[in-house]
Formats: sequence, structure tokens, C-alpha cells
Amino acid sequence: MMLLLATTFGVFSSFYLLLSVVPQFAAANGAAEALAGATTGVYMFATVGLQVFMPRLLVRFGYRTLLLSGAVLLGAPALLLIASSRIDVVLAVSAVRGLGFGIVTVACAALVAELVPPRLRGKGSGLYGGAVGLAGLGALPLGVWMAEHLGYETVFLTAGLVPLVSLFAAIGLAAPRPVRGQEAGGLLRAFRTGALRRPFLVLTMTAVASGTVVTFLPLAVTGAGAALVPAALLAQQAFATGGRWAAGLLGDRFGNGRLLVPAVVSAGAGVGAVVLGDQPVVLLTGMVLFGLGFGVVQNATLVIMFQRVERRNYGLASTQWNIGFDAGTGLGAVAIGLVVQQAGYGAGFMVVALLVLAVLPAAWPDRAAR
Repeated sequence: MMLLLATTFGVFSSFYLLLSVVPQFAAANGAAEALAGATTGVYMFATVGLQVFMPRLLVRFGYRTLLLSGAVLLGAPALLLIASSRIDVVLAVSAVRGLGFGIVTVACAALVAELVPPRLRGKGSGLYGGAVGLAGLGALPLGVWMAEHLGYETVFLTAGLVPLVSLFAAIGLAAPRPVRGQEAGGLLRAFRTGALRRPFLVLTMTAVASGTVVTFLPLAVTGAGAALVPAALLAQQAFATGGRWAAGLLGDRFGNGRLLVPAVVSAGAGVGAVVLGDQPVVLLTGMVLFGLGFGVVQNATLVIMFQRVERRNYGLASTQWNIGFDAGTGLGAVAIGLVVQQAGYGAGFMVVALLVLAVLPAAWPDRAAR
């Protein structure tokens, strides 16, 4: 489990270092808002496209081989951005890195279910979420700061090398072989099953908000609030990390479903506060509320979905959860980018807040879920 957490921290650090920086890099080199947002969208859609095949790939190649391959695909292409700022190169690099990210996200999350007994799954998922959150806590604001003070080349070099270092942890990982028997149509059936579809929808829509925040917050906030953007991203990640960890403890004791409704309300209110982002206190408060709500949603939905499948379908549940997270993040970057281009940043963030609150009916029926 410690090796898994170390691998997770390394690959997600690379992910978060460039999450806000690549759209900034594209915009600084002449890309319109929609194209800047498309860098995140292409990344996430490549991630989702690969994740669809992960249940079969896990059975065919095993966890360790896929983790090694994913780390290389995630890290090495970032180095190409040092040589070229052309938008087609940026989009191509984003797509390849997205494939690597698709591998590591599903494999890492499924390994949590494999390594932790069901009665402690909330805590195990909380530890995994803590590793993800700590990576984001440091790397997301650090990437923005490094780009401003040390230059984009330094960020790209760091993001390229960090996941390669995590290879050493992945090599030592003694992971069990995934159980055979995941049916070809299992993923489609999972999307049609209400018990899995409801937490999937809750996660997806809050991930849309996350994609909007990390892509457009550095571009949207001007005036007195602009200097606080790194601090706001730091606050969001800090409370998302704390939210995931706390949800792991509380979910095992009181039920994960009870956490969903207040978490959705917190996330929706927080992202809506960005509309008033030129007021520093409002901006920071909003990011605290959003981070807390999104962190709780991540942990609670993951545990609920694992509890509702047999062991042979852990890969399917992990795939579905990660598709919700990554597709939502990509939609937040691309679709809201189009709204922003036509109606402005305020309208874009308000639309996202309403979309998050619209999934409250999906969260309500699971309020008794363990």
C-alpha cells in the first residue's frame, strides 16, 4: 500500500503541475479561450478513451506493467513542450499524456479495492485520496508559480521527470493479478444500472466544476483577486484533500451516502462564488467550500461503487468512476470554454454552479448507502 501511495503521488504530481499551466501556456502563445480550454479537454478525452479498455488491459497485462507504461506516457511527452509552443504540438502532447493518465488512474484506484479489506475500504480510499490530494496541494499552485517566476520550460522539465522517478515505486509493487471474468458489455451495463449511475452522475458534474476551476480560474480572476489565484488553488486542493480523508473516516462509520447531499451543496455554492472573484475573501471562501465538497464526493462515490460490485468487477467500477472524473474535467474545460468565449467568465462559472446543484436528486436516494 505504501508503494502504491508513492506511485500515486508521483504520477498525480505531474498531472497537477501542468493542469493550469498548459492552458496558460497556450493562451500566452496566441490561442483563443476555447483552444486554451481544449488542451485540458483533449487530455481528458484521451484519458477516457483509454479507460474504456482498462478492464480488459488489467486482466491481460496486470497492474505493475500498466503502471510502468502509464508513468512513461504521462511524463516523457511533457519534455516536448520545451521545444515547441505550437498549438498542434501542445494538443498532441496533451493527448499522449492523457493516455498515460488513463492507465494510472484506473490501475491505482482498482488496487485500493484489491489491497484493503471491505470494512476498511473508506479509510483505504481516504489514504489514496490523500496521496492524490497532497500531490495536487503542492503541484497545482506550484506549477502556476513556477511558470510565472521560473518560466514554462522549468515546469515542463519537472512534470516530465517526476512520474519517471515514481517508476521505482511501481517496480517494487507486488500487486495481485486482476480476477478474470469481466464481461465485454459490463461497462455499458454499469452505466445503465441506477445503483452505479447515481454516484457516477454526482461525481461527473462536480468534476465538470473542477475542470472549469483549474482551467479558467487563472484567466478569469482579475483586479485585486488576481494575486490570490495561487492561494485560491492551494486552498481548493488543501480542503479537497482534507475532505477525501475525512470522508473516508466518516463514511466507514456513518455511511458514505449520507455525505453526498451536503457535499454537493458545498461544491455548488463554492464554484458559484467565483462569479464574485474580484473580492479576495469571497474567492478564497468559495474555493474552500468547493474543495471540501469535491473531496467528499470523490471518496464517497468511489467507496459506494466498489461496495456495489463483486471483486471481479473492481476494474469496471474503477473505470466507471475514473471516466466520470476525467470526462467531467474535460467537459468543464471544453464546454464551459465555449460558454466563456460567448458570454464571459461570470456566466461560465454560474452555469457550472447550477449544473452541480442539478445533481442533488441523484445524490438524495443514496443517503443511506454504506
